[in-house]
Amino acid sequence: MDLEEVGDVFSALPAHPASVNQPEANGWGGESARGAAPAASSADDDSLLDAYSRAVIGAVERVSPSLVNIEVHTAGRTRSGEERERRGGGSGFVFTPDGLILTNSHVVHDARRIDVTLSDGRRMPATAIGDDPASDLAVVRVDEPGLTAAALGDSQQLRVGQLVIALGSPYGFQSTVTAGVVSALGRSLRSYSGRLIDDVIQTDAALNPGNSGGPLVDSAGRVVGVNTATILPAQGICFAIGINTAKFVASRLLRDGRIRRSFIGVSAQTVPVHRRVVRFYDLAKESGALVLSVEENSPAKRAGLRDGDIIVALEDKPVAGVDDLHRLLTDVHADAPCSLTVLRHTEKLELRIVPEEAAN
Repeated sequence: MDLEEVGDVFSALPAHPASVNQPEANGWGGESARGAAPAASSADDDSLLDAYSRAVIGAVERVSPSLVNIEVHTAGRTRSGEERERRGGGSGFVFTPDGLILTNSHVVHDARRIDVTLSDGRRMPATAIGDDPASDLAVVRVDEPGLTAAALGDSQQLRVGQLVIALGSPYGFQSTVTAGVVSALGRSLRSYSGRLIDDVIQTDAALNPGNSGGPLVDSAGRVVGVNTATILPAQGICFAIGINTAKFVASRLLRDGRIRRSFIGVSAQTVPVHRRVVRFYDLAKESGALVLSVEENSPAKRAGLRDGDIIVALEDKPVAGVDDLHRLLTDVHADAPCSLTVLRHTEKLELRIVPEEAAN
């Protein structure tokens, strides 16, 4: 068969092979209709993926100008005991236009020198305003006005399953991005100082070495957390400090250079309170701080606080959750008696507690 004959054979074939399977030809219309479904499903999947990509891209573009790389120089010693300078670092983000940067305490703690590289490549020295090992948060400052500040969100509005994006600037690589969802809320994480950090966000957005201190943002590009740690033997278990906690800690670091806390000795989690209980007792808030555990020989233990109690007020000031409890405990005086309002099952109790000053 020569080339001309081959061409005649192909020209004799139907223009659209699928047309042979039309209902009038063989009665297989039902099969054809079912066969079309995967194409429609594929189109839906494509549009969903496009929406997901657009959300991530938009969030990254909003927050990337605020992202910084932090290089830290600390004192160290060799194995022979000789003193030498060590280098480390992490990430951070600008949260005010006049150069205030939020990062992790473990990134800048005991630093002799701090250098910051901005998103546009400019490198400059920074000074530590204060750090709080108990919450693993720190504030540093660069003398550079007119910077792009990241928009801060509300971590109390987060929901499990919500899309979040983790950004970092590890080792100077600009805007390293991973995306995932909020895996759990209200986790407790032990900081490197030994204290428990309450109300931590768990996410499967991967954190790489050097991403510590970078922002965790929602799909609108608002910062909802500060990336802090990952569990290395596990996959997809990463943690961030809620931005509501970070706002409070940053404000106190700016005012005092450190956090003065009172301590009662509980591990707690923010939970909703049943509406009937809220109405019956005329509570100011519809949530409180659920006591998960009480430490032995602590002020809470001596006051009679139990696992399962819900703290709803301290010194008659409403406690809507762990953030409120932390904030109020920094305002009360250590070693001075104060009132603690709790719900035990459906009963409202007033306990007298004497907080102690916490060691930072």
